[in-house]
Amino acid sequence: MSISEILCCVSYPWAADRFCKKHLEISGKREALFILLSLAGRLLLYCMGRRGTLPVVFLIFLKHLLFTGWVLLLFQGSRGKKLFTASFTVSVITLFENFFTSVFSCAALFWMHTVNKIPEPYLPGWTIDLIGTVSMILVLGAIHQMAGCLTDIFYGRPEKWYVFLAVPLFAVVAVNDVAVWGAGNGIMVRSGGSMSVYYDQMFSHFGFLLLTALSGFASAAYVFGMNRVWLEQEKSGRYHAQIAVCRMLEEQYRQSERLRHDMKNHVIALSGLLAGGEWEKMSAYLENMAGGIPEASADLTGNRAVDALLYQKRQQAKREQIEWECDVQVPKNCGIHEFDLCILFGNILDNALEACGRLSCEERRFIEMEARQVKKCFLVEGKNSMDRREQYRDGSTGKRSPKGHGIGLLNVKDVVSRYNGTIRIEAEEGVFSISILLPIS
Repeated sequence: MSISEILCCVSYPWAADRFCKKHLEISGKREALFILLSLAGRLLLYCMGRRGTLPVVFLIFLKHLLFTGWVLLLFQGSRGKKLFTASFTVSVITLFENFFTSVFSCAALFWMHTVNKIPEPYLPGWTIDLIGTVSMILVLGAIHQMAGCLTDIFYGRPEKWYVFLAVPLFAVVAVNDVAVWGAGNGIMVRSGGSMSVYYDQMFSHFGFLLLTALSGFASAAYVFGMNRVWLEQEKSGRYHAQIAVCRMLEEQYRQSERLRHDMKNHVIALSGLLAGGEWEKMSAYLENMAGGIPEASADLTGNRAVDALLYQKRQQAKREQIEWECDVQVPKNCGIHEFDLCILFGNILDNALEACGRLSCEERRFIEMEARQVKKCFLVEGKNSMDRREQYRDGSTGKRSPKGHGIGLLNVKDVVSRYNGTIRIEAEEGVFSISILLPIS
């Protein structure tokens, strides 16, 4: 067993554990068992390969199957998410390892042929070990980098979404594994006998490099494309749901306006019932009137839909014992549609209520909202308490299991972009702050 093979047997199970642990839960004992089983499985398959008891391509497939089985068995989480995490880990290790090996093999052969003037060079054992070791180091670095950059993809998605992504990734890995097996059995890209063995090797390694590069590009495009489609669907669904709420609030205000318009007639009718001593009819009449009058909002902003929205959010904050401070003044004829105002305030306050809800009752939970006209701009500022362990990244916070993660902020950014505004978001020392500036047309 070469040095590079020993390092791979030890390093890859550890790196795979780090990657899976970043997105899935596992206890300390299960983690040690996972690494031990992964290492033992690799050693067993290596010994079987050396003895030639099973075809190499079958051993490669079995290696991926065992790894996926350990992830499904030992890690905690939904089955679809565990399957996607396993497929993503396998594809990253396989594609990057094959890509770097092909690149360095081409470079080594080119050096031996051009610089050392060897007409038909072959890679010696120590060179293959060196290439395998360097490739392994680069693969470990790629795994570490991707574990931190792709956190949002692994949270808040439905079960079927993960399954739909896992299957194509496994298919891409299978194609590359078959290509590796073919290269090991002499099935390589050749010049047809018109060129030397050197060019045959270069064609083969370059062809394999091209295959892995295209496979990696296709896999990344598929994963990020599906993620983009899901985000757009969630944004659209949430946006239309909030529009429906705004229309409902608008209808309530219209009913209130009609009731106030008919108040004189109601007073005359009640006076007649009072004069006739018809107390039961008078009581029923008053109850009927009370049912058609929406509760008054303490937040008078200058926009009725926003008033009703702030009232609902304030009532929710009161029920959850969250400190509420709100001073919102919407300028008349500001050029911002009331639906967009509701999208803006609704998403900011929904995120704030959700962040406060994740805090314990012993911690201070507060929401502050302020909006006013500043010269020829509409300024919106919001602050709320949040978990100090959470960190904000572009579009989301680092919460562990966010349903609809980051969708609210994406809708806010869409509104800001629609009106050519600016947005600034900060999260530090347990306080989330957002500032929005929209030009008034």
